[in-house]
Amino acid sequence: MKKPWLALVRVLAIGSVTLAASAQDKVLKVAIDPTYEPFTFKTADGKPTGFDVDIALAVCAQIKRPCEFVEQVWDSMIPGLQARKYDVIISSMSITADRQRAVDFTDKYYNTPSKIVVKNTIKFDGPTSLKGKKLGVLKGSTQEKYANGELKKFGVLITPYEAQDQVYLDIRSGRLDGTVADVLEVTGGFLSKPEGKDYGVVGPELFMPQYFGNGAGFALRKGQAALKAELNAAIKAIRADGRYKAINDRYFKIDVYGP
Repeated sequence: MKKPWLALVRVLAIGSVTLAASAQDKVLKVAIDPTYEPFTFKTADGKPTGFDVDIALAVCAQIKRPCEFVEQVWDSMIPGLQARKYDVIISSMSITADRQRAVDFTDKYYNTPSKIVVKNTIKFDGPTSLKGKKLGVLKGSTQEKYANGELKKFGVLITPYEAQDQVYLDIRSGRLDGTVADVLEVTGGFLSKPEGKDYGVVGPELFMPQYFGNGAGFALRKGQAALKAELNAAIKAIRADGRYKAINDRYFKIDVYGP
């Protein structure tokens, strides 16, 4: 005689396995802004690549979920997340108090400073020496917040752009005198290229928490405690087993994890 309770146990067990498998197989939709070399950019054939992309792929492998990258203009990253266009933002988004009111963040996965970049012919002696100069910044970025809070009051002309590579286009064309940008991004995306030879970084490293937060984290919607815990564990795992260092060394000569 078959025992009905044994049949029920088998059904529940099979259901649990199926749910676990489906949770692992579920695509993790990751938002990126592919205009931020060397963190996030495209290869010649249009494939997303860069430090952020490789970190996302390593984390997805760790949690056994395939990554699907969704390109998004930077200034609409958080609205797109809240509209459920994707599950997480892994695109050099700094953890700031303002953003934490709208979204949640994982632990940091890197922390690098920003710097002011101007023509080498400009003698920099503090913000006052930039009066009347035109600086382009990424719209909605921590650099825009810093520039408006600390440079604009000295007569510096601040222009926001939808993408950082657009800033570099206007610098090259002579419409801008410089920018405020992450020091590694501006080095990889502009200064290390032939068109950047007449420009350089000036002033101190910019780390001020009120503008730049406390490093970059993965942004996710409020109330996703389980996903946050899973991603935090994955960040720790790839740092512990050497995958993080391998990715870091692929793009940078320093440890970008930072203070």
